[in-house]
Amino acid sequence: MGGSWAGLLAARVLADHADEVVIIEPDGEGGLGRGAPHRQQLHALLSMGHTQLDRWFPGMIDALVEDGAQLGTGPAVQYYVDGTLKAYIPDNAMVGATRPFLEEHVRRRVLALHNVTVLAARARGLLFAGSRVCGVRFSPSDETGSAPALEELDADLVADAMGRSSRLSNWLAENGWDPAPMDRMQVDLGYATASFHRGDELPDTVVAHASPGPANGYNQHLSEPGALVAVEGNRWSVVLVGYSDYRPGSDPEQFLLRMRRCVAPIREVADRCSFDGDIETFHFRESQRRTFTRLNRFPGGLVALGDSVASVNPAYGQGLTLATLGASSLSAHLRSGTSPRLPAWDYFRRLGVVVDAAWQVSTTADLAQPHVTGPYPPGYQLIRWAGDKVVEASVIDPAVNKEFMDVVNMRKHPRALTSPRVLMRTVRVLARR
Repeated sequence: MGGSWAGLLAARVLADHADEVVIIEPDGEGGLGRGAPHRQQLHALLSMGHTQLDRWFPGMIDALVEDGAQLGTGPAVQYYVDGTLKAYIPDNAMVGATRPFLEEHVRRRVLALHNVTVLAARARGLLFAGSRVCGVRFSPSDETGSAPALEELDADLVADAMGRSSRLSNWLAENGWDPAPMDRMQVDLGYATASFHRGDELPDTVVAHASPGPANGYNQHLSEPGALVAVEGNRWSVVLVGYSDYRPGSDPEQFLLRMRRCVAPIREVADRCSFDGDIETFHFRESQRRTFTRLNRFPGGLVALGDSVASVNPAYGQGLTLATLGASSLSAHLRSGTSPRLPAWDYFRRLGVVVDAAWQVSTTADLAQPHVTGPYPPGYQLIRWAGDKVVEASVIDPAVNKEFMDVVNMRKHPRALTSPRVLMRTVRVLARR
């Protein structure tokens, strides 16, 4: 159910295990990957996302680059903290491409699978047979009126990839099942993305990411946060972010003014490049996480992934990569030989490890914002203090920065940053400084 990024990846994984995979998408084949309201915003595919994408679609990264995406490695991927360029990681890599470009390539590969079809319809509910889900109730997309005709589709396994607007919780409650408990964190984030014509300026830059840091208490007014990425079509994509009443707007002059308060590469684009289209804005009010493993009972034949499970602050670029890891968790579950008609507890436990890691990274950083008031996790002050020290050391030490970037790129769990080895290295680096 749902044919955006998470739905396409779920279909790819299910195609290895099912006789037939049906993607229920209201806009049919033409709408696959086009339902997300923020899809025109700059999205990041972190390095673990590269790995997973190439796993499910061999040669995909090479194909993206051949069609115009930019691949940045080593010093071409630049991270700044408080305006200071961090020590670069030789094997760090990032693909510069827009989300529509990425999704179009994934869509083509998924639809080329012999056992995947698309049903132009809107999911309206679940079908149950005792303690398991056995299908989906839907209405064809061409049905109009207040009471569209409903049809039914049988299934051994139903995957909810309908995003933040998913009605899964309502459908479970209507059939006597408890919905998964939800955690929320109000972040009140605004971000805006603009495209610029790209010439020969910054020939050695693919990504420049600027964030405030512990030196100024994460004060966004002192260090303008944003990112610059070279994307397909000889363009730069620039995103600016801000919280609460400091959210960026769509006025071009104000956008350029904020770019000129950012790091050198972003200032360079503001001074030398012209806009290519309008500025797109988006307001992200809260992070959400549904924890299915906190339930005592759950129907068989049903899984969820993508934003249906967790939608975290997009400023940290985890969303696309989190969905790829969700698909890989589903694959591991199915390869274990467990019947898809049984409750997918093993899948939700695997997925929970990934989701909890992403949630910890984003919410720990969000809680540093003065307007974010909790809830605070146990031991937050100690976690925050240690994290700030690691960030300080990562600016000047490649070894600490590699550990830090492995966590940022979702290659390692956040607990890696509190290992004795990393903390001792951090202490030595800061003492020498």
